[in-house]
Amino acid sequence: MRIVSVSEDRKIEKRIAITPEIAKKYIALGFEVSLSENYAVHLGIEDNEYLNLGVKISKNEKEIINSGNIIVQLTLPSDEMILSLKKDQILIGVLNLHDNKAKKDNILKTDASFFSLELLPRITRAQSMDILSSQANLAGYKGVIESFAHYEKAIPMMMTAAGTIPAAKVLVVGAGVAGLQAIATAKRMGAIVFATDVRMASKEQVESLGGKFLTVEGAENLETKGGYAKEVSDDFKKKQEELLSETLKKIDIVICTALIPGKKAPVIIKEDMINNMNPGSIIYDLAAIQGGNTTHTKVDEIVDKNGVKIIGESNILNKLPTSASNLYAKNVFNFVSNLYDKENKKININLEDEIIEKTLIK
Repeated sequence: MRIVSVSEDRKIEKRIAITPEIAKKYIALGFEVSLSENYAVHLGIEDNEYLNLGVKISKNEKEIINSGNIIVQLTLPSDEMILSLKKDQILIGVLNLHDNKAKKDNILKTDASFFSLELLPRITRAQSMDILSSQANLAGYKGVIESFAHYEKAIPMMMTAAGTIPAAKVLVVGAGVAGLQAIATAKRMGAIVFATDVRMASKEQVESLGGKFLTVEGAENLETKGGYAKEVSDDFKKKQEELLSETLKKIDIVICTALIPGKKAPVIIKEDMINNMNPGSIIYDLAAIQGGNTTHTKVDEIVDKNGVKIIGESNILNKLPTSASNLYAKNVFNFVSNLYDKENKKININLEDEIIEKTLIK
């Protein structure tokens, strides 16, 4: 059995799917591992580090893909690669097919099997494979660091002989994995932190991290069985807008993390709310790639609205790709281990296993 991976388009994606540590684990399981030349050199990992473990390195990416029983990537591969896949080959990655119908049509034309890891069920057994949680955790942390870098005042309260500098006030919109990490990080750095979420179950988690939870009446029933936020009613949106509008008048930094899986991000911060914010305030939108949580978010741009900077990020994990790769590679290894029948040394696509059934595209 051979597991392979080739370089991503590094202008879009700097993370890798197989680190040296994980290559060693695959080999211990009985796999051969093949990677493209200079696979991780941009992360400071030379090919020799893989070669010394027994990994095969090649310049010919087509040959690598053709030879693989399992191909592990991050983003959707090229149409050419998809259409070249054969029966009994498996591709594993973060495919996000709801954003790309043309790629999905090509996938349906092939006889290969495709697994999309963002579809993993939120069950205990899948936690070690949960790429959304591991990557969102890092995104929440880095979002705070980046927003603080753009904010032109001190974050913690500082008392000096010349006077007192008040602590910055931070609002985190969405208290999922990314939001909770953002709350914890902002709090550690001395900010006063507020948070809002449509799920009342988040209140206790927010408060345990030292944040103040902004409660909107009727929020208790807005959670799916999988633990994600539901789309909200017009009545709820109105109540949320009124609460946010008043809160934002005193907020210095907003971290937006609100996403609905497979759908456009909800627009939570409207133009009139932004107009109420003080000049010099920052809105850092981690939901930009899915449309953004504000009316003015633009991907990979800083929009200035009356002195309020709105920052949209397409892939914040490219700013800490080594840490993100380490976690992603471990998640994928755990997923492959669940697919792999160690006794018979073959892949077992067992559709009675909820993890396999939910992530299998075809």
